[in-house]
Amino acid sequence: MKFGIFYEHQLPRPWNERSEYNLLQESLEQIELADGLGYDYAWEVEHHFLEEYSHSSAPEVFLGAASQRTQHIRLGHGVIQLTTNHPIRVAEKVATLDLLSGGRVELGLGEAQGPVELHPFGIRVRTKRDRWIEGVKAMIPLFTQDAFEFHGEFYDFPLRNVVPKPLQKPHPPLWVACSNIDTIADAGHWGMGALGFQFVTPEAARAWVNKYYWNVTQNLEPITAYPTNPNIAMVSGFMCCKTDAEAIEKAAGWTFFIFCLSHYGRHGISAPGQTNLWELYQDWRHSDKAQEALRSGLIGSPETIRNRLRQFADAHVDQVILLNQAGANTHEDICASLERFAKEVMPEFHERQAEQEAWKAAVLAGELELEDLSVDGMRRYAHQNEDIVRMTAEELKAKMAAKEAAAAAAESTKIIKAIVRTRA
Repeated sequence: MKFGIFYEHQLPRPWNERSEYNLLQESLEQIELADGLGYDYAWEVEHHFLEEYSHSSAPEVFLGAASQRTQHIRLGHGVIQLTTNHPIRVAEKVATLDLLSGGRVELGLGEAQGPVELHPFGIRVRTKRDRWIEGVKAMIPLFTQDAFEFHGEFYDFPLRNVVPKPLQKPHPPLWVACSNIDTIADAGHWGMGALGFQFVTPEAARAWVNKYYWNVTQNLEPITAYPTNPNIAMVSGFMCCKTDAEAIEKAAGWTFFIFCLSHYGRHGISAPGQTNLWELYQDWRHSDKAQEALRSGLIGSPETIRNRLRQFADAHVDQVILLNQAGANTHEDICASLERFAKEVMPEFHERQAEQEAWKAAVLAGELELEDLSVDGMRRYAHQNEDIVRMTAEELKAKMAAKEAAAAAAESTKIIKAIVRTRA
C-alpha cells in the first residue's frame, strides 16, 4: 500500500492579513517533511469561492513551489476542474509542472462542486459531465501531437501545437474524482485511477475494489487514447498520536471538513465574504454525527491505525491518502502526526507493496478472477451522511430539468394571470 497526503488548504475564520501566507508556507514545509519521510504522493485540490473550506484556487502554482522543495514525492492534482479550465491551458500547465518536477505529476480530473463554483464561470451544472468528457477528448492529444485541432459542443479550437510537452511519456497518469461513490465503477470503465474516500467497512472496500478492477479488465472503454492507470485510492481523516484519546482531541479538523461539505452542498453561498463557517460549526462539532466521523477515520494510536489499515490493505486498496491539514489542526500537530505514522505505521505497509503489485498483475493478466460482489447498500463513504448528497450525472440532469420545468411553468402561470387581469 502507498500513502499520500491531501490538501484542501482549509482556513477557518477569523483571519488576519498573513493567514493565507502562513497556510501556504506551512503546507510547503509539511510536504517537504513528507518527502523526506518517504510518503509517496502529495495531492492538492482545486476549488473556487469556498471560503474557509478550501483556499486552493491555483493548485498548479502551489505544486510548482512544492516541486522545488522535494525530490521524490509525486505531486498530484486532486483534482483539476476540467469544467472551469480550458483544455489547452490545462495541458500547458500540467506539462510545465511535469518538467519542473522531473516527471512527478499525477493528473486527477474533476467536474467541480456545483453551482457555487460553476455559475461564475458561465457553466451550467447539468452539462458538467458532458463538458468534462469532451474536455478529456480535447486535452489528451495535446500532450503528444505536434498539431491538433478540436471541434466540439463546448470546445472549438484550430490546428495548433501546444507547448511545452510533459517529461512523462505520453503524459502523467490519469485519475478521476469519485466524490460520488458510483464514479468508482466509471473510473474503471474509463481506465483511470479512482480518487475516492474511505469506505464504510472493509467489506465495502473489497466490493468496490472488485467492481473497479472488473471494469478495468472486462468492461474497459477509455474516453480517448491514453494508457490505463489501474489504481484505487481513498482519502481518510487522519491524526496519529501516542494514544487514541490524544488523536481524537487533535483531529477536530476532520469534522470541520465534513461540516463544510454539508454546508456548501445544502446552502451554497448565501453571503459571500460574510458567512462564518467556523462559528456555525461550533454546535455541530459536538453532535453524534461529528463524533462518529472521528471514530471512523484513521485517527488514533499507531496500533489503532495499523489495525484499520490492514483491513483495507487486505481489500487491495492501492493507496490511502491522509487528510491532516483540516480545520484548525496546528502545523506542529500535523508534522508530529506525519513523523509518528512514517516511523511506526508506514513501513509495514510499504513492505507489502510487492504483494499488492503481484495481486494486481495477476488480475490485469486475467490469471486471477475476481469475485462478483454486490455493492448494494454500500453506496456511501464513511464520512457521508444524509446531509452530504452526491448525485450521479443522470440524477443531476433530471433534477435540473425538473427545476427548470417548474420555473417555466410558474412563469407561464404568472403571464396568464397578468393577461387575465389586463382583460378584466
